[in-house]
Amino acid sequence: MRLKGKVAIVTGGGRGIGRACSELFAAEGAHVIVGDIDKAEFDHPGIESIHLDATKESDWKSLIEHVIAKHGKVDVLMNNAGGVGSYLPIGEIEIDDWKRIIDLNQNSTFYGMRAVIPHMKKAGRGSIINVSSIWGLVSAPGVAAYTASKGAVHLMSKNAALSYVSDGIRVNSIHPGIIETPMIAAQDAGITQAVIEATPMKRLGTPNEIAYGALYLASDESSFTTGSSLIIDGGYTAG
Repeated sequence: MRLKGKVAIVTGGGRGIGRACSELFAAEGAHVIVGDIDKAEFDHPGIESIHLDATKESDWKSLIEHVIAKHGKVDVLMNNAGGVGSYLPIGEIEIDDWKRIIDLNQNSTFYGMRAVIPHMKKAGRGSIINVSSIWGLVSAPGVAAYTASKGAVHLMSKNAALSYVSDGIRVNSIHPGIIETPMIAAQDAGITQAVIEATPMKRLGTPNEIAYGALYLASDESSFTTGSSLIIDGGYTAG
């Protein structure tokens, strides 16, 4: 029960990495509020599913008001909502697609942190976990908006960690490699295979392998960890 008594918000928690994290957090004693564009069904009584468009500040306001009214606090925020959205390079991507992907990956993380930080400051504690990517650390051909937005999430996390360390708020980022999720299943198989071949472990990761990293950052076991970038990528960025 590593999260016993904690209240956690997980965005994009209906499937893939977010779902694995939500279920593990609940199994470890947290009450989990899953915010997703599509409400998801869960068997665990400790998981509550609420509609959230993470790109809308008004949705964040409603979500936090609900959580504070019901639970009185937010101990953990995991900004997980996101997606690749486009595989095109800077010279070819449509402006509207660029803006949409930046909004989904980068601005949603900003809105989430902005919404919970006042409540964490008041409590004098909190853990924020922002999901970036291996492509927030190193780049790849194409995927311009995704790499830009995930790189921003990486440095936004470090900035927030330094800005709010005296308030007892810890902020860290997680950088998954290629993981067996619906998002990866929907992309071109050739792209997936190329990333697997560039991964020293030569396989897809599982959502649970990311969830256990998130569990560490959410728990009090990581009380001396802030501004860190937790890479779980099968060795992709080691070279």
